[in-house]
Amino acid sequence: MAIKPRVKRADPVLDAILTALGEYDKAHPRAEIEAYRQNSVSVRIRIKNPEFQGKSRAQREEEVWAVLNKLPEEAIAEISLLLLLTPQEAKNSFASFEFDDPIPSKL
Repeated sequence: MAIKPRVKRADPVLDAILTALGEYDKAHPRAEIEAYRQNSVSVRIRIKNPEFQGKSRAQREEEVWAVLNKLPEEAIAEISLLLLLTPQEAKNSFASFEFDDPIPSKL
């Protein structure tokens, strides 16, 4: 589908993460990928993909970490949330609701 970054200012780490996720996006065009910086040390990612239906959490993570593990360790360390949901699961996920309307960070 597309990658939807929520960017307020230039952010090289978030840009690197989004670039890596571009590889996943090309292989999974029906996926909806969103990412934003929660605070100075935290990046949040949500991938809604109908292809996750019937896959375990471990299988979903294997697919996504295959591209994220190509990032420098410093960028990987800033990923604090990785939600891997089907579109239906996202409708009922409290973590997905919090992703959409995050509690403000004090950092």
